[in-house]
Amino acid sequence: MFKRVLIANRGEIAVRIMRTCKSLGIYSIGVYSQADSDAPHVKLADEACLLGSSRVAESYLNIDKVLEIALRTKADAIHPGYGLLSENPEFARRCEELGIVFIGPSYEVIALMGSKIEARKAMEAAGIPIVQGISSPLADAEEAVAAGKQIGYPVMLKASAGGGGIGMQIVRSDDEIRKAFEGNQKRAKDFFGDGSMYVEKYIDHPRHIEIQILADGTGNTIYLWERECSIQRRHQKVVEEAPSPFLDEALRQKMGEAAVIAAKTIGYKNAGTFEFLVDKQKHFYFLEMNTRLQVEHPVTEEITGLDLVAEQLRIAAGEVLTITQGDVKKDGHAIEVRIYAEDPKTFYPSPGKITKLNIPQGPGIRHELGIHDSSMVTPFYDPMIAKLVVKGKDRERAIDRLQAALAKYEIQGIKTNIPMLQRIAEHPEFRSGNTTTSFVKQFIK
Repeated sequence: MFKRVLIANRGEIAVRIMRTCKSLGIYSIGVYSQADSDAPHVKLADEACLLGSSRVAESYLNIDKVLEIALRTKADAIHPGYGLLSENPEFARRCEELGIVFIGPSYEVIALMGSKIEARKAMEAAGIPIVQGISSPLADAEEAVAAGKQIGYPVMLKASAGGGGIGMQIVRSDDEIRKAFEGNQKRAKDFFGDGSMYVEKYIDHPRHIEIQILADGTGNTIYLWERECSIQRRHQKVVEEAPSPFLDEALRQKMGEAAVIAAKTIGYKNAGTFEFLVDKQKHFYFLEMNTRLQVEHPVTEEITGLDLVAEQLRIAAGEVLTITQGDVKKDGHAIEVRIYAEDPKTFYPSPGKITKLNIPQGPGIRHELGIHDSSMVTPFYDPMIAKLVVKGKDRERAIDRLQAALAKYEIQGIKTNIPMLQRIAEHPEFRSGNTTTSFVKQFIK
């Protein structure tokens, strides 16, 4: 096992990784920007090093500086968390060149699955169902129009690189796709350095369901059930739960086995997630793969009893999986909500100083926090500041626990999306399990 691990991230996920490092006796090295000098992850780290200014490009995305610190502090490995450099193949490649273990898959696999177009091709070759679409970059708006006509409107115009809904738009006519193409292409180019666009058929009111896998690199690959991630705003998840209230056991097994086949086909190693859209008839289609730890990984941990960060560390250190598919349990029901520093009506970020923080406590309640009761929430980074995770014997009890916890959750000094999360948790359609990707638009006004 590693002796010294650098965590190339910030906020709640850096704290989460450090917590497991400490439990395994691993010396944790944190990094931080000037804006994060008082952040919880800086205080928890065994050693913390300043990266640079508050701007993300000059700190957390500065590959040269991160690697310079890793060498100087004699880190054996780097855990990238999620976001930032976690799916940057160049970063993974340079770690390998320097003899520092990148806790994740190979840079070749990151590059393959980081391109949605190439990932579609790879999954189609593996026999995994994909949404009808165009698996090549579109040259211009007129080529997009031709693709839209061929597939049949409505279609999704999508950026091949990146995520988070950037460069993505539903279009329902030739005129709409012409108007949308240039702007979405520019956003993709600005955010990801790649303006490649493609088109696929729009699936009406789908479920967004993902399968967590672990692969040790020796051929042992297992799936850890599924997560339902359908409740989203602006194509960004806000509520996740495990297991899905929509899947039956046969479909659960079929999707899990498909994810294992897909992982083996591309030579995947470490933890990863295959995301699928599932239509009303329970047909599932590959959406994308996240070659890293997911924000919503705690709900899988809660129902399986596994520590996914510990599993990542063991696999990266060359150990083989100690569990088989038959060992993976499914106990109870877990729900996670993402707490954002944002206006709950407009979804605009709400930076500022937190003047009061009261978090609910009790059985079946778990917190992942990137803040404390006097934190400054800056405008430099993603506005997600915390996650609340609850577990119950079944879904009904988990929802009851979620409602009670949200009622006691108090953050003052900034606006948060807690009122929105309360409306979701209290809505009868949520309790009934009617959680499609259109949920927020349909029911939360």
